[in-house]
Amino acid sequence: MRRPLPLRLGTNTALVTINLDLIGQMSCNPAVGGIAKGHVVREIDALGGIMGRVIDRTGIQFRLLNRSRGPAVQSPRAQADRSMYRTEMRSVLEATPNLSLRQGVVVKLIVANNRVIGVELQDSRRFGAKSVVVATGTFLNGTIHTGEKTFSAGRAGEPASIELADSLKRLGFPVGRLKTGTPPRLDGRTIDWDAFERSRRMKIPSLFRSQRKRSNKTRSSASSAIRAIVSTTRSAATYTARRSIPERSRASGRDIVRRSRTRSSNLVKRTGTSCSSSQRAAIPTKFT
Repeated sequence: MRRPLPLRLGTNTALVTINLDLIGQMSCNPAVGGIAKGHVVREIDALGGIMGRVIDRTGIQFRLLNRSRGPAVQSPRAQADRSMYRTEMRSVLEATPNLSLRQGVVVKLIVANNRVIGVELQDSRRFGAKSVVVATGTFLNGTIHTGEKTFSAGRAGEPASIELADSLKRLGFPVGRLKTGTPPRLDGRTIDWDAFERSRRMKIPSLFRSQRKRSNKTRSSASSAIRAIVSTTRSAATYTARRSIPERSRASGRDIVRRSRTRSSNLVKRTGTSCSSSQRAAIPTKFT
């Protein structure tokens, strides 16, 4: 198994996360890759990262986007089995030499002589380090907006990292707010799947790992990928959906009301039924 560069060089590394059982938990749309992002996943694989390997093993549908265009802009994308992806990711991490997994909430960076030398956890444990990488995701002072409700969370059902955000502010890091949108969920038991158009499956799935790195387990997963469907929304369905949505929604902490540019001027166009936002800091991977 190819390991990330620091581990291959024999560096002892610790991964600290709020909940070890949720390593690799996929939020919102459980997909990896897409336009531009697919290239990044392949670059991560080239550097020894494991994301491409894990999604190739746990993907349930693979696509290559922009196939009508040149190779430079074609991007792989895969839908994942959320449960399998999380299980496989933890299994790979636990089998990685020189990597220790630790559960805890990091509340601040330990600084000495203008240099970060470690992290402190909520339970007062301290880990020393020559370099610290902060992977915030949506947890750093995260806030979720669902309709008229707003509450602190890193992800639905998980706490936000408030103390670490405050620590970064005290150290002088600029902190901004980004927003992600979460689509509403549909109950599959209420859908007539036979009424949809079937998306054509690729004869040769576009995987993220290079051919020489693919294992039999990866090939088996790709060959058993499920079919996807294609659906379209008609004007009648759009009208019904808009009527059922409350007039006001929250996005980025502000009330937004937009008037739809349709013949029915009294319809309100929503920015989304729910969204989440978080504060993230531009943090270098190594402090000097």
